[in-house]
Amino acid sequence: MSHRQLTPLTGLLACLFLNAGAPASPLRPPSVPLVACDPYFSIWSPADQLTGANTTHWTGESQRLASLVRIDGNTFRLMGTEPAETPALPQTDFQVLPTRTIYYFAGDGVVLTLTFSTAALPEDLDLLSRPVTYLTWSARSTDGKNHMVSVYFDARAEVAVNIRSQAVNFQNENVGPVMAWRVGTAQQPVLQTKGDDVRIDWGYFYVAMPEDKRAAATAATAEATRAAFMAGGTAPAPLAERLENNSQDDCVIAFTVDLGAVRAKAASCWLMLAYDDLYSIQYMKKNLRPYWRRNGWEAADLLRVAARDYSSLQKRCEAFDAELMKDLRNAGGENYAELAALAYRQCFAAGKFVADANGQPLQFCKENHSNGCISTSDVFYPMSPQFLLFGPTLAKSFIVPFMNYAASERWKFPFAPHDLGTYPQANGQVYGDGERGVNDQMPVEESGNLLILFAAVARMEGNAGFAGWYWKQLSQWAAYLKAKGFDPEKQLCTDDFAGHLAHNVNLSAKAICALGSFGKLCEMRGDAAEAREYAELAHELAQRWVKEADDGDHFRLAFDKPGTWSQKYNLVWDRVLGLNLFPGDVVQKEMAFYKKAENQFGLPLDGRETYTKLDWTLWTATLTQNRNDFEALANPVVAFLNATPDRSPLTDWYQTKTARKVGFTGRPVIGGVFLQMLYDRAGWHKYAARDKTKAANWAAIPTSPKMTVILPAADREPAIWSYTTSVPAQGWMNGGFDDSAWKKGKSGFGTAGTPGAVVGTVWKTSDIWLRREVDLPGQDFDELHAWLHHDEDAEVYINGVLVVKAAGFITGYDAFPLTPQGKAALKPGKNLIAIHCHQTFGGQYVDFGLVHVQTGN
Repeated sequence: MSHRQLTPLTGLLACLFLNAGAPASPLRPPSVPLVACDPYFSIWSPADQLTGANTTHWTGESQRLASLVRIDGNTFRLMGTEPAETPALPQTDFQVLPTRTIYYFAGDGVVLTLTFSTAALPEDLDLLSRPVTYLTWSARSTDGKNHMVSVYFDARAEVAVNIRSQAVNFQNENVGPVMAWRVGTAQQPVLQTKGDDVRIDWGYFYVAMPEDKRAAATAATAEATRAAFMAGGTAPAPLAERLENNSQDDCVIAFTVDLGAVRAKAASCWLMLAYDDLYSIQYMKKNLRPYWRRNGWEAADLLRVAARDYSSLQKRCEAFDAELMKDLRNAGGENYAELAALAYRQCFAAGKFVADANGQPLQFCKENHSNGCISTSDVFYPMSPQFLLFGPTLAKSFIVPFMNYAASERWKFPFAPHDLGTYPQANGQVYGDGERGVNDQMPVEESGNLLILFAAVARMEGNAGFAGWYWKQLSQWAAYLKAKGFDPEKQLCTDDFAGHLAHNVNLSAKAICALGSFGKLCEMRGDAAEAREYAELAHELAQRWVKEADDGDHFRLAFDKPGTWSQKYNLVWDRVLGLNLFPGDVVQKEMAFYKKAENQFGLPLDGRETYTKLDWTLWTATLTQNRNDFEALANPVVAFLNATPDRSPLTDWYQTKTARKVGFTGRPVIGGVFLQMLYDRAGWHKYAARDKTKAANWAAIPTSPKMTVILPAADREPAIWSYTTSVPAQGWMNGGFDDSAWKKGKSGFGTAGTPGAVVGTVWKTSDIWLRREVDLPGQDFDELHAWLHHDEDAEVYINGVLVVKAAGFITGYDAFPLTPQGKAALKPGKNLIAIHCHQTFGGQYVDFGLVHVQTGN
């Protein structure tokens, strides 16, 4: 996709680079994907011009990448706003394609492209899971003269930290034919940071390129590296081969390449950005490696192979982009193709592929910018069309870990779970009452999601073998929907931001399609009697739905609310899965109403508010399978993207009258725009049949670790602590500090109603400080963990040493590993525990104990 504001000259220059006959691109991305690999390695440009803003993480936090070009001794900016005094080389155009973002520049007799390519080729998980993005510079003369050209790139350590104050280490990491530098935090708290608005602070960010006599690499201050390049096109010597505890604001990893005398034939160079996160996901307390590491690879292996594959992958990406864009245009027009191209990388970059104990792929999506949950059912349900389109391995990869949890002894309810935890820790549901109760659960929503997804996988594969692995759970959920699904009680659905709603007509449509889906699965398994029972039930309920939801020229929001309406996006599966439950005139009547109800920037979600959901609107647009209807609903979405002043990765929740984002950024649900592609069975089969991974033989869910209580918290046995809500003097966390003026109170400390809290002492202020002296037995402290419940930010010290720093909040007690320094500070006998907890909004609570954790197999 492109944003074209071209003069006749620049338009002519751009045409030299674009595919002949390619139509002008109408969509302006609010933010442009540059590096889009996973929720942590995700860097965007929030401007039309690559030099118009500094690059950021998808959360909006600074993650600055910069590029300069030197043409005949004159220096220009290509990426970023720094150095501010250096002029930008005029940008003539840009494109966003499924695997590539291409920027076009022209000036001083040279045309130049800068291409970001990520080999997100869905048929091969070995490639799709690689956390590598290539940057390619290509320059050529346009005035018949030779021009001396050199290029420069630098990256700051912000990519490898959660907060800017974290100390980092830079290190030279040349590996065989690849020269590289890496940077990572000094502390390396692997998988300890979880939540929504957070970034990775473990593992290592690499900048690398193949050995090239024209190139130089260094780690030094940004001022020094840029000054050297602008003065002579060179790079200064590194400050050291290893820079320890350095400030990431001062130092950069920098590469320079002298392209020499550039003529009419293009000269080029390229480098790689990569991230080795060591361990990516914690699943039921077991740390899992990224999928690309499953056979013992280290970062050096990744860089060597990625460098070797550069040329072949560039060709494969070009071919894939061309084919998919053509198919998207045929399915929904140019606007649709542009939108889907932008959505493609965002969807894949909002999740992570890891390997289970058998080396099989598991995918865990992150609920970006809504609550940070991991593997949320009503997030991967709208995400699923992109995964379903490209084959069984992708579709099953996110279902398996969820279903293994649902089938475990931990999940005791007759309906499907909501989530697996808080990213990147998939240790059990945290939403609502979690595993404790039914408050704020989504029984109809989540159960319907899974039954429909299993039917979609079966339709893709032509058999229900996958469903057979989890038949007990699917049968239980079908029975639940049989009893509760048609006229849902007052409960949440995926649109939980709109609040609880009873008698939800769209949710009822999901339940009916889910019951029909279960009937299809029964039929494919050879159970004729049960297949007939559920098919007849689904047809009967669909007929009732048509009568009881009817409101004249449309269907209601709730069965008991005349004069209301809503998008009936869940009806899409009736046709996609060949259920044939609802009469054809149902969607025709709804579509006619929708076209009258939509606003300038889209169709509202329902009649209660003017906001909408982008993913659901693109589902609703498919209902009649009429191109005019589809474009009538899809084109205003593109108008929103072109008009919104909110320069962030794609939101799926926005106002249809003002084009302002309401919330939600960078979520995987945007993969739902590929739903239109599933109506074409031949096209679906073409892509799905290319699955090279053919995953099978997934491992069982990891065994839960055995935990032995060493120091009880209030969930077992409350204890008396000294506490204050006034800022204490320095050294408050150390032994010997005088806390005699502090109050005494029974743990835990917080307010009633905070999820998972066992309140012994009410705490309502913004901050609390706690101290307690305890006796610990003489033992090996290596497997000792904090047993902590915090809402919100908590710091725990033992004998004056920080042992746990936990940001955000959790909804129950959990085990937290102690820092190495914290373990070393423990001693048999008396130990001083000190805690600070800071609260900003909502419930609040803090409590602490110690447990011995014996990890399961």
